[in-house]
Amino acid sequence: MTAIKHALQRDIFTPNDERLLSIVNVCKAGKKKRNCFLCATVTTERPVQVNVVKVKKSDKGDFYKRQTAWALRDLAVVDAKDAVKENPEFDLHFDKVYKWVASSSVEKNTFISCIWKLNQRYLRKKIDFINVSSQLLEESVPSGENQSVAGGDEEAVDEYQELNAREEQDIEIMMEGCECAISNAEAFAEKLSRELQVLDGANIQSIMASEKQVNILMKLLDEALKEVDQIELKLSSYEEMLQSVKEQMDQISESNHLIHLSNTNNVKLLTEIEFLVNHMDLAKGHIKALQEGDLTSSRGIEACTNAADALLQCMNVALRPGHDMLQAVKQQQQRFSDLREQFARRLASHLNSVFVQQGHDQSSTLAQHSVELTLPNHHPFHRDLLRYAKLMEWLKNTDYGKYEGLTKNYMDYLSRLYEREIKDFFEVAKIKMTGTTREGKKFATLPRKESAVKQETESLHGSSGKLTGSTSSLNKLSIQSSGNRRSQSSSLLDMGNMSASDLDVADRTKFDKIFEQVLSELEPLCLAEQDFISKFFKLQQHQSISGTATNESEEMDGGTLSRSYTSGVPQTISSEKDMIRQMMTKIFRCIEPELNNLIALGDKIDSFNSLYMLVKMSHHVWTAQNVDPASFLSTTLGNVLVTVKRNFDKCISNQMKQMDEVKISKKSKVGILSFVAEFEEFAALAESIFKNAERRGDLDKAYIKLIRAVFVSVEKVANESQKTPRDVVMMENFHRIFATLSRLKISCLEAEKKEAKQKYTDHLQSYVIYSLGQPLEKLNHFFEGVEARVAQGIREEEVSYQLAFNKQELRKVIKEYPGKEVKKGLDNLYKKVDKHLCEEENLLQVVWHSMQDEFIRQYKHFEGLIARCYPGSGITMEFTIQDILDYCSSIAQSH
Repeated sequence: MTAIKHALQRDIFTPNDERLLSIVNVCKAGKKKRNCFLCATVTTERPVQVNVVKVKKSDKGDFYKRQTAWALRDLAVVDAKDAVKENPEFDLHFDKVYKWVASSSVEKNTFISCIWKLNQRYLRKKIDFINVSSQLLEESVPSGENQSVAGGDEEAVDEYQELNAREEQDIEIMMEGCECAISNAEAFAEKLSRELQVLDGANIQSIMASEKQVNILMKLLDEALKEVDQIELKLSSYEEMLQSVKEQMDQISESNHLIHLSNTNNVKLLTEIEFLVNHMDLAKGHIKALQEGDLTSSRGIEACTNAADALLQCMNVALRPGHDMLQAVKQQQQRFSDLREQFARRLASHLNSVFVQQGHDQSSTLAQHSVELTLPNHHPFHRDLLRYAKLMEWLKNTDYGKYEGLTKNYMDYLSRLYEREIKDFFEVAKIKMTGTTREGKKFATLPRKESAVKQETESLHGSSGKLTGSTSSLNKLSIQSSGNRRSQSSSLLDMGNMSASDLDVADRTKFDKIFEQVLSELEPLCLAEQDFISKFFKLQQHQSISGTATNESEEMDGGTLSRSYTSGVPQTISSEKDMIRQMMTKIFRCIEPELNNLIALGDKIDSFNSLYMLVKMSHHVWTAQNVDPASFLSTTLGNVLVTVKRNFDKCISNQMKQMDEVKISKKSKVGILSFVAEFEEFAALAESIFKNAERRGDLDKAYIKLIRAVFVSVEKVANESQKTPRDVVMMENFHRIFATLSRLKISCLEAEKKEAKQKYTDHLQSYVIYSLGQPLEKLNHFFEGVEARVAQGIREEEVSYQLAFNKQELRKVIKEYPGKEVKKGLDNLYKKVDKHLCEEENLLQVVWHSMQDEFIRQYKHFEGLIARCYPGSGITMEFTIQDILDYCSSIAQSH
């Protein structure tokens, strides 16, 4: 091992200025044994660096190479595995744990001992040694080869001390002073020894000579100690005097503190008293107003309002801690409570009397409104009550029980009053509706006179001042569209209990006016009452308040609001907005049933009235929802609109049903079907009513349903017709439908308009071809045979060589159709067409012109065949195209 150590020192560590202190032969634990050496080294230059180096012997020779080096400062733990038994295994904890197995326990112990010494010297015991025998760390390792080398080197390291710069300079100066310092070292050493002895003797003499000075110094020290004792005695006396002064000053300070504390308490007490007096003292004038103030005059109401606000401020003052324990404060609070209770009771009693008196006063005015279609005005009553609005707010904040009681009483009184007024109002409306209808029935069978037109115009403008802007715009539309309507309504569809033929346009216009006036009277009445409730009862219409929602808004029996609150403390409903709607529903509970009854009456009079009602109701619902979608008016009108929409749908369904049930006469020609004319009448009326309406989509859906039903029913009737050809029925009715849709320009029926035009064109062509047939029958048969031969492959110019189709046969056939015979056939055809077509649609000339074109087309076809199959023969028809035109023109003029 010594030889290996010297070899490693020489070959590896000396070139790197390192000195090898200890070595151990190891291999990795658990792997194939490949030996290597762990070496503990230090550098020869300062500062000293200590390393653990792994050295491995090369496989190709006997030289060693340095494989891995770890700084000793990175070593955290040395684990010897067992401190009692001999065990060659040990672990070194660097950045990771390295497990080693030494060749012998002695080498392991020597290496660990060297690491321990280096740790003690250079690292200040930084490394932890575990499972290592304490004897190994404290005692010297037994003498041995490795120990002697390591120990000697370590001692050499311990004894060596490098000279500093000053020491080197002194030695150089001393050596320069002696000539033989370098040439004769022994003489130089002897000289230094003699000088050292001389210096030692001089030191001893100096020490002996300084004894006297030491004695003098000791004497001075004793005197100084005595002076210190005297000073300490004086300081003690001074301290005693200062102590008595301190006690006196403490007493004075305590006395001053007590005086300051007393002054502070007096100031605070005065502040509290002033606070209570300023905030809990109610003026005598306010007390008198609360007890005896006049609640009927404006000045008295203002005085009571100011007194109530002052009382509320006194009661709501934020008392500081401890105030509520003062007897005077308790008495004052009790006095305020009594005043509040007394005034609240007096205010509630007065307002209840006002509510009752209002009911009697309004009832006396009902008689003057019984013949007019107007509702009584509640503005004066609202104006008088709004003087109490601030007092109601005070009552709401101080005594919610009485506030709730007033709310219930107001709803009870006003609901009965409004019920009488609204029922009388609707009775007048019903009388006017039915009276108008009876009057109109007298003139239903007569043509419209000029006076009827004047009456209609007056009905449109008579009470325009009371109608809304939307009403006037609808009236203008009615006037504009009235010129396009028929003077008689005998072709309208029979619906409901009264025939549409019995109704005049003026009747419907009057119904529209009455219905609009009903809505126009109800709308401001509801809005005014809702605005009053919001202001008088201090309920916000647009801001919700937090609280637990209740779901009793539909039960308007007087108990809804009382169940929403407990006495004294409001259990807030979902919002004050809901409370307004509940109150409005209770007060105006009769509006919705009365409106539904009026709608039912209008529908019974004439189901077409549902169109007017749908437009009017839609407009009012749209207006109400723009203001407040959740308001009572918006909700109520929305519910009624559903009923109107159902009646409108029922009207459309009845029309479709009657189309399906229509029957035609077997003995007379069909002409324009009744439901086609009725659809034209309905569409014209609807367009005049629904122009610029909000619910145009409902009408568009109804249009599509009706037009599809009309198409189906026309085809059904055409298939069943016996007297009139199917093509004539289809042609005339689809021509009327196309003309109607073109005139009204209904955007949602553009596809149906094109379809009607196509059906009209197709059936016109079909009828022309069917009716015209083969007016030159033998000539047709002859040329059909010619075309058949050509189709069989015979060339056109060779057809004249066929026996049955030679030139002589062609001349013979042509002679059978002179111009006179052709004109006679065309005249019979004209009479036949005139018999099929109806006069109402006036399509005779259109059909006759089409037949003329078709006949000319056949004539040109025959001439073309003659030119191609009989070229150069000089054969021509005995009449020309101009003759045909003359025949057709003269026939049309003669009839």
